[in-house]
Amino acid sequence: MTPNTVTVDGQEVKLPIYLDNHATTPLDPRVLDEMLPYFKEKFGNAASRSHQFGWEAEAAVEKAREQVARLIGATAKEIVFTSGATESDNLAIKGVAETYRDKGDHVVTCVTEHKAVLDSCKYLEKEGFRVTYLPVGKDGLINFDDLKRALDDKTILVSIMFANNEIGVLQPIAEIGKLCRERGVLFHSDAVQAIGKVPVNVEQQNIDLASITAHKLYGPKGVGALYVRRKNPRVELAAMIDGGGHERGMRSGTLNVPGIVGLGKACELCREEMAAEAARLRTLRDRLKDKIFAGLDEVYVNGSMEQRLPGNLNLSFANVEAEPLLMGINDVAVSTGSACSSAAIEPSHVLKALGAGDLTHGSIRFGIGRFNTQPEIDYVAARVVETVKRLRELSPLYEAQSEH
Repeated sequence: MTPNTVTVDGQEVKLPIYLDNHATTPLDPRVLDEMLPYFKEKFGNAASRSHQFGWEAEAAVEKAREQVARLIGATAKEIVFTSGATESDNLAIKGVAETYRDKGDHVVTCVTEHKAVLDSCKYLEKEGFRVTYLPVGKDGLINFDDLKRALDDKTILVSIMFANNEIGVLQPIAEIGKLCRERGVLFHSDAVQAIGKVPVNVEQQNIDLASITAHKLYGPKGVGALYVRRKNPRVELAAMIDGGGHERGMRSGTLNVPGIVGLGKACELCREEMAAEAARLRTLRDRLKDKIFAGLDEVYVNGSMEQRLPGNLNLSFANVEAEPLLMGINDVAVSTGSACSSAAIEPSHVLKALGAGDLTHGSIRFGIGRFNTQPEIDYVAARVVETVKRLRELSPLYEAQSEH
């Protein structure tokens, strides 16, 4: 893929343009700079306690633990390093289920969760657990009364994602956490899309377990963490991976020191820059939306516009299929849904849950990120408008509707 350039409002824009920052984010150069020494001269194993190479690696890991904890209002001892969000989700859900099985057999989650959560819950059902899958409204939000009704005296865990990976909708996490705390039920949140983009505070929001991954916040792929509450209540977890007893026995395996260093630095940057970055992304997101809506009719926003990640826009275009639209704007990287599900031709389970009907086939997720610019947004808006118009001209259905 050789980048070429176009001029937008007198400014040069490199093509292709990356607007799929919910799938993954580019590595921030400042994160890479922090990681590089741990690939070369500081290559020690963090579990080697008998020499300087090991001590250096361990010190770097502990510094990163502090940086991750500080971003979410936790303590360093509550951070368990993993290979990423999928492992963190599995460890949280299966680890709690196995540990608290004598207390109950019921788990509550939501139909729009990431597959890592849904498939973990399906696994639990095969193991004899009961799982309640809460529906969502057209805005993508759960109904709080549904959650209250779902809880019973055998409920041991509620797992609700903080921010949806497709439609960017933010669930009422603090209220969910408060209810779970009152009922004595553990609360896990897959917070990978939210952390670093909106304020997350595990104490204020009564979160007991939270999944984190580096590559959604301008860190490296293949490294993540699970926040596990240590007091009020202390959460116990059965390990999913056995071995040398690393990470206080919760996750054995030689630590990925460069990756962990990168995750720590990425979290530190987010903590320092999140407020300003969120405001900038919201401006770009609203600009993209306004320009597309000004140029086209029958465009619909999927999910709540108010309770939403600052850089997310998920739109449905009536009488247009997503695949030809993606091909038509092939110099722009966007997606039709979750990156983890994009190999499947099925319409998005999230959009189906919103009741989007036929519109699920013409939906595009725009994920605006740290390195996107206003000229890029203007270029993308113009390309989308031009391509949708062209595809609609070829659509007999749209033509017939327009004549009425």
